[in-house]
Amino acid sequence: MYNYKLQNIDKPNLYKDIFPYDEVPKVVFDGVQLPMDLPDDIWITDTTFRDGQQSMEPFTLEEIVKIFDYIHELDNDSGIIRQSEFFLYTEKDRKAAEVCMERGYKFPEVTSWIRANKNDFKLVKQMNLKETGMLMSCSDYHIFKKLKMTREQTMNMYISIVEEALNNGIKPRCHLEDITRADFYGFVVPLVNKLMEMSKESGIPIKIRLCDTLGLGIPYGQVALPRSVQGIVHGIRSICGVPQDRIEWHGHNDFYSAVNNSTTAWLYGCSSVNTTLFGIGERTGNCPLEAMVFEYAQIKGNAKNMNLHVITELAEYFKSQMHYNISPKAPFVGSEFNLTKAGVHADGILKDEEIYNIFNTDKILGRPIVVQVNQYSGLAGIAAWINTYYRLKDEDKMDKKDKRVEKIKKWIDNQYNMGRTSIIRSDEMDALVKKLIPEILEKKEERAC
Repeated sequence: MYNYKLQNIDKPNLYKDIFPYDEVPKVVFDGVQLPMDLPDDIWITDTTFRDGQQSMEPFTLEEIVKIFDYIHELDNDSGIIRQSEFFLYTEKDRKAAEVCMERGYKFPEVTSWIRANKNDFKLVKQMNLKETGMLMSCSDYHIFKKLKMTREQTMNMYISIVEEALNNGIKPRCHLEDITRADFYGFVVPLVNKLMEMSKESGIPIKIRLCDTLGLGIPYGQVALPRSVQGIVHGIRSICGVPQDRIEWHGHNDFYSAVNNSTTAWLYGCSSVNTTLFGIGERTGNCPLEAMVFEYAQIKGNAKNMNLHVITELAEYFKSQMHYNISPKAPFVGSEFNLTKAGVHADGILKDEEIYNIFNTDKILGRPIVVQVNQYSGLAGIAAWINTYYRLKDEDKMDKKDKRVEKIKKWIDNQYNMGRTSIIRSDEMDALVKKLIPEILEKKEERAC
C-alpha cells in the first residue's frame, strides 16, 4: 500500500477552484463510484450541551440535567444514543457533567471536549472521564490562517496531546475540524495513519470524528475530495484502516445537507453520527438528533425499544421552559408538522388518515394528526377537524354530509364573508361543537373516565 507522507507545504492549499469565496462553492466530479459499506451497528451521539449550547443562552444546571434525563428516557436503554459530550470550562459545566455521571446511566455515556492543549487535558483527568474529544483543525484555512503554524508543527502538536491522553489511559476522540476543505492525502491521511499506529502500540482505541464544520460536504456519488462525504469516509476506512466503530461524522446544515450527509456517512462505513436536539448550533445549526432517530428507524427497520414520545416531550420542554422557538414546520417536532390546511387533503384524511399522514403520529410520537379550519376547508375539513381534535374512531366519526357540519360551515363562511382573514381557532370550533353536537363531548368524557 502507498505510504502517504505529510506534505509540509510553504503556502496553504485553499482549493480556490472549489471555494472561490466571492462565488458559491463548486461541486467537482471525479467519476469514481465508491461501494456502500453500512456497518452492522450504527448509532447516534449528542453534542447538545457542547456545540448546541454555544448558539443559545447558556443552559442552567437544572436544564442540562433535565435534558440529559430526557435523552436517557428517549434512548430507553436501546443503545442508539450512545454518548453526550460536555464542556468542562466553567464550574457549572463541570458540575453538570458530574451530576449526569452520578445518574449511572449506561446510555448516554458522558464524554467531554477540549482544545488541543495539555492545560485543558487536566480538566479531563480531574473529572475521571473515560473519553474526551479534542479539537484538531485539519484544513489549511485553520492551520495557516488561525493557528499560524505549518502542517508539521500542527501535526506534532496534535500527536503530543494524544500521547498525553494515552499515557493516562483515556480514549482520545480526534475532532478533525473543517475536513471538507482539508488536503485529504497531504495532511488528513498522514495524521490519521499516525494516530492508528499510536492506537495499536498503546492498545487504546482512538476515535476519529470527521467534522464538516461549514456544512460543505456533498452526499451523492462521484464527487471529488475534499467535499465528498463518501470519499472521506471510504478513505478513512480503506487507506487509514480505521475500524467502523471508531469513525464518527459531525455535520452542519449550512447547505441543507446535514441529515443527508450524516446518513451517507452511515451508509459508507461510519458507525456513529453526531447530533444536537432540534439541530441547535452555530449559524444554521447541526444535524438534528430527532432526524437521525427516524433515519435509523428507516434504515434498520425499527427503533428498537426507544421511547419516541419523549421527542414530543423534549420539544415542549424547549418551547415552554427554555423559550426556544421551534419552527412550526420542523419535521416531527414543529407545531404544524402533521397539520393539514388544504380541503382536498382534509377530505382524504376524513376517508383514511393514512392517505395524508406520514405514519401513525399519534401512536409513535403522541401527536395526533391536526386539521386547521379556514375559508378553504369545506365540509370535509370541518368533519376531519372534529374527528381528529376529539380523536373519534370508527362509528363515532363525523361524516361531512351531517347537517350539523353544514351549520358549522355556514357560520365559518359568514365569518369570512364579513372580512375575517385569520384561521378559525380551536376554541371557537370547540364552542360550536359543544353547542351543535354536544354528544361528542359526552363521548370524550366517557373515554377519559
